[in-house]
Amino acid sequence: MTSKELKIYPPTPENSTLTVFSADEIEKAIIKAGILDKVTSTKQITFYNAPLAFDIETTSFEVHSNGQVIKQAITYIWTLAIKDVIVQGRTWEEFIKVCKFMSEWYELNDKQRLVIYIHNLSYEFQFMHKWFEWTEVFSLHKRRPVRALCDLGIEFRCSYKLSGYSLAMVGEQLTKHNIRKLKGDLDYSLKRNYKTPLTEKELAYTYNDVLIITAYIEEYIERVGSIAEIPMTKTGEVRNFTRKQCFYGGGKKKENQDVYKKYRNIMKTLTLTAEEYKQAKAAFAGGHTHANANYVGDVVHEVASEDFTSAYPAVMVTERFPMSAPEFIKIKDEQDFATNLEQYCCMFDVEFDDIQSTNYNENYISKSHCTKIKGLVENNGKVDSAEHIKITLTEQDFKIILDNYTWKNMIVYNFRRMKKGYLPTNLIKALLEIYKLKTELKGVDERVVEYQQSKERLNSFYGMCVTDICRPTIVYSPLEWTSETPDISEAIEKNNNSAKRFLYYLWGVWVTAYNRRNLFMAIKELGEDYVYSDTDSVKFKNFEKHKQFFETYNKINEFKLKNAMNYHKLEYDLCRPKTIKGVTKVLGAWEFEGISTRFKTLGSKRYLYEKNNELTLTVAGLNKQDALKYMQKVFGNQIFENFKEGLYIPPENTGKQTHTYIDEEMDGVLTDYLGNKAEYHEKSGIHLSNAEYTLSLSEIYLQYLLGINDEEL
Repeated sequence: MTSKELKIYPPTPENSTLTVFSADEIEKAIIKAGILDKVTSTKQITFYNAPLAFDIETTSFEVHSNGQVIKQAITYIWTLAIKDVIVQGRTWEEFIKVCKFMSEWYELNDKQRLVIYIHNLSYEFQFMHKWFEWTEVFSLHKRRPVRALCDLGIEFRCSYKLSGYSLAMVGEQLTKHNIRKLKGDLDYSLKRNYKTPLTEKELAYTYNDVLIITAYIEEYIERVGSIAEIPMTKTGEVRNFTRKQCFYGGGKKKENQDVYKKYRNIMKTLTLTAEEYKQAKAAFAGGHTHANANYVGDVVHEVASEDFTSAYPAVMVTERFPMSAPEFIKIKDEQDFATNLEQYCCMFDVEFDDIQSTNYNENYISKSHCTKIKGLVENNGKVDSAEHIKITLTEQDFKIILDNYTWKNMIVYNFRRMKKGYLPTNLIKALLEIYKLKTELKGVDERVVEYQQSKERLNSFYGMCVTDICRPTIVYSPLEWTSETPDISEAIEKNNNSAKRFLYYLWGVWVTAYNRRNLFMAIKELGEDYVYSDTDSVKFKNFEKHKQFFETYNKINEFKLKNAMNYHKLEYDLCRPKTIKGVTKVLGAWEFEGISTRFKTLGSKRYLYEKNNELTLTVAGLNKQDALKYMQKVFGNQIFENFKEGLYIPPENTGKQTHTYIDEEMDGVLTDYLGNKAEYHEKSGIHLSNAEYTLSLSEIYLQYLLGINDEEL
């Protein structure tokens, strides 16, 4: 393959033509890319301050041998972009040659690195990892590296972890570059090898993928100053931003040392022991997502929907959180127990005998959070009744249980309490500024990137709080991925003493607890009209009947917002910004989302509804659009009737793929779809195949639903 000038498809204002270099022409490509500037990080590592991107295209197939079906996968083309210069080859040997040349040319080593971004590094890494010697591999999960440094001084990073978006979405968010993801120009069902000729359109597809990434990184560099300032993940960016706001009020470090000392003094008091951390982790639960079993499988008409406006940020502003280290106490009697629950943030272990739900429309307690359980009657993962359970709770969880269950006996132990108060002002100020920006920028075309940034930052505020302090360390070796569990006491002590710490793990535990309380207030109010809930939303019948409840809740929410703003000495308007259309968005308010003419659920994360003559499908594990198109084609007007147990979606319509990791070397001859034969040698890879889907309800859940129907009879 030699360099050639190709027309970009489709042509863009930036590049009507593009010169593509072969692996043998890497020197020419480097010269064309020009001199790359250098920057030095705080860790005294020098990086070339330029955007580079890498991508591969692969073919998955099966080999039949001795009555066995062996899955295989090979790379048939790779593409490297150095800024807007393309280098392309067909084999891994060629790419290794290119990397070695770049290492020598740029004088790369452990302290002077060239960063190459890959969108979804975990995929490419499975193909490439045995071709390199690795000095550092940072990964949050097994087989999912975020960063990988090889001995050539080349550091591969994951642009998907950085952006959080698909390649198509990344392209749409570019502000200075007009490059978009091409669709449908590369048919992945066709078998290809390194000898398979590719059309101009197919090649353009490969060029665009890497050019989108280099454009994204170039704009990122312009935004933050240098490649050394780019975090590994999108959460890292939010964390850096929030830390600066908390420590220095968003100002300069030298000029705001008093602000820093004040905030650090707060954090020094907010510590945990290993045992306290274990208990807090046991008490933590996410959002409540469930369906009223009385409606499962039925088509319900005229179903209204109400959604919280930024539910998690709202409770962070309005509610009071643990603002002291936990204090272990012994409960004297029922009155002492009740008093502590009202005056403090509390967490404790509790055992119930003969517990029974009094809410015939919803169950609160999750089976998965019970550490002991006997004689369970289960409602799709929730406890309807049980002879005995043991669970760790916050005071908010207990109050919900008290309002929705009865029991014969209760034992409370390991009781810990914390003083409660508003979260630090600087943290709340940062949150509200982001909320205001997110609201005001929504729908403003020319500021779509800023909007996405503010939206991500807002969504990440809660997530930062519950980042696992004692996360296992993922260790990579060429033969396996292993997980090393850290010493909890050491990890907790390190976290307690960290000068960079600006959050308290317990805050995140209470954020979700408060939100579940708010959600269950609505579920309780709706009674038999309640149909479905998901974290920050409820779906229900008879809207007019319940309208007053939501209006009253919103008035109380505004009262709580004003109290919080008075405490923080902040303007109340920060809590109620306006959209570009002039619509006021009050933080934490219930917002009416309209009425569906038809709604049907088959349990958590499984529902279909019709609104304004449009159908929407949500099923965990399915691509909404692809599956819905198939159902409309097959079932026509009978789609609701066929959305039921046993629904089958064929592999080509699910939008999902099965990943099979191949760690053994693969050798053979592959004949492509054009009849071209080529030998292949792949050291490892991933076989991709379209995954079929069958909608099924668990036997336990079916028995529960049948029991409910019997009771109704």
